[in-house]
Amino acid sequence: MSTAPLASGSRSSSENLSPEEATVMGADQPQAETYAVEAWGDGFFAIGDRGTVQVRPDRDPSRQIDLHDLVNGLRERGYATPVLLHFGDLLSTVMSDLRRAFDEAITASEYQGGYAGVFPVKVNQQRGVVEDVSRLGAQLGFGLEAGSKPELLAVLALTVDQPDRLIVCNGFKEDRYIEFAMLAAKLGRAIVPVVENLDELHLVLEQAERFDVRPRIGVRVNLNTQGVGRWAGSSGIRAKFGLTLAEVLETVRLLRERGMLDCLQLLHCHMGSQMHDIRQVVGGVGELARIYSELRRLGAGVRYLDVGGGLGIDYDGSQTNFPFSRNYTLDEYAASVVHRVQSICDEAGVPHPTIVTESGRAMVAQQSVLVFDVLGANTFEPHTLPETVEGLVGPDREEPPRPLVDLYDAWTRLAPETLLECWHDAESARTEALNTFSLGYMTLEHRAEVEKIFWTLALRTRELAQGMDPMPEELAELDDLLCDVYFCNLSVFQSLPDCWAIDQVFPIMPIHRLDEAPTRRATLADLTCDSDGKIERFIDREDVKHWLPVHELRPDEPYLLGAFLVGAYQETLGDLHNLFGDTHAAHVRIDEEGRWWIEEIIEGDTVSEVLGYMQYDPAGLARRLRAECENSVKSGTMTVAESRGLLRAYESGLAGYTYLERGAGVAGEGR
Repeated sequence: MSTAPLASGSRSSSENLSPEEATVMGADQPQAETYAVEAWGDGFFAIGDRGTVQVRPDRDPSRQIDLHDLVNGLRERGYATPVLLHFGDLLSTVMSDLRRAFDEAITASEYQGGYAGVFPVKVNQQRGVVEDVSRLGAQLGFGLEAGSKPELLAVLALTVDQPDRLIVCNGFKEDRYIEFAMLAAKLGRAIVPVVENLDELHLVLEQAERFDVRPRIGVRVNLNTQGVGRWAGSSGIRAKFGLTLAEVLETVRLLRERGMLDCLQLLHCHMGSQMHDIRQVVGGVGELARIYSELRRLGAGVRYLDVGGGLGIDYDGSQTNFPFSRNYTLDEYAASVVHRVQSICDEAGVPHPTIVTESGRAMVAQQSVLVFDVLGANTFEPHTLPETVEGLVGPDREEPPRPLVDLYDAWTRLAPETLLECWHDAESARTEALNTFSLGYMTLEHRAEVEKIFWTLALRTRELAQGMDPMPEELAELDDLLCDVYFCNLSVFQSLPDCWAIDQVFPIMPIHRLDEAPTRRATLADLTCDSDGKIERFIDREDVKHWLPVHELRPDEPYLLGAFLVGAYQETLGDLHNLFGDTHAAHVRIDEEGRWWIEEIIEGDTVSEVLGYMQYDPAGLARRLRAECENSVKSGTMTVAESRGLLRAYESGLAGYTYLERGAGVAGEGR
């Protein structure tokens, strides 16, 4: 691998892909097919004539903005990348789509119940996003879900003067949590604490009696139907939350004894997150609807059927039964849920309930884009090799060891008809050479020659293998072996934690230069010193790809990448690995003429703020360094001017962005 210019006679680094490969990857057209933008973008993102990504908040090409221009505009305002962009207008479209899909399904089926979407605050707890969701939800008849006491307190404040907004309270609950819920009920709020275990039911009954309210009570039931995908284990009989059917019947008994069976108004389940198979969705909804009909038969006043979350996002655009996709459309999801509930209710002769969904991921994932810059690259390049084996003789005229000779021989015999044989020989010779060096029978110079020959041979083998049909599996693996590494100005652990934690794949692509064919393959490495701080899983319409098509870096020219569909969970789950803090977050609005403006910018963490989170005292740290500088001046090892310069740099560093500030903006030097 190399970060230095090629030696004379080497193939240009822009030839990481052959011309044929570059054409396949979209050289003749803007790179929409290369990055599958039209598939996962859902009409919200496209590639414009200038080769830049366009954002279309309502899918209308006449109302779009240039993402690259937007980032440059932020730089002019003094906000350097990495930066997280929130598009509230796009969020409005997504939430309206959800409302429309269920309304149309209800109308088409002549369903007699209603629909209410509920946003789980845990999916994205950032104030600006939750406020947008709350404001839009008020217009659409959507509610909010709190999964903890702090979330409930935030939700109560966001729904002042909105008594009809449905508030669903999930998660483990203690006296104080239930107390707040009952006080909200006393205020007239449509709040439903969902009972996760029988102890919580007793708490609800005690607090309801204390405040003299008849509460709306929900129960979460564990279904036999289990979800699919990464979160399948969070559902089913052994799920973390929820009552068994025996406990549901005990709940009915306790409420009946108190004359409160009408208070049991909501039935809830959790089928999992990112449900990619519609058949599992339909199966779970059917089981839940059957339990609902039985509760109605027993006299319960259930009026809400909460099918939970699970509505998937098509991260790779394949619309398949794949963990990071979904094999159904939004309209199909809504129609399937409505039809399944209706058919079971009609069969049982019970009223159609209001269907509630908690599709947080599907609401907010698309509205956020993370933009970050590439700092540099380690690349695989061919070397200029000796014309004969005699050129391998060492500086002290040592004869080359046999493994090196064998490797060179494989290089000289390399041809399309001997490709697989020569590759096998090269791998064997390299392994033997490394063992020889470890035993002390090979010089460092010869070991370096081994690396030069092997990687040059590997590059040439991959190039020749492109013409093979079918290509042997072990040669196909060269694509992964010979990837460049592009070093990026971000922390995976802070901004894309699911890439590290659960091997999530997000659409990632350059946001400019898309009128050029990408000629490199790369994995991405972040700023942290952790070996897991990398991205090496990328979307592919058939599976997962282990490299990203990228462009050759140009000296002194920023190269910007965007990670899309990152609005769900990533901000909430990010951590301070290596003390890299929150990025800048810009809330962007777009008018009807396609002009953008910044509604609000939440500045990213400074070094001082991050140190404070870890219980450091930044002022105290500066005092310590100031004292040391003064001692150095006193001892004569540092001048006063040097001392002042060091202290200014230190204090500026404390006030600065935690990320690299190369090419900082004019205001605040990248802050």
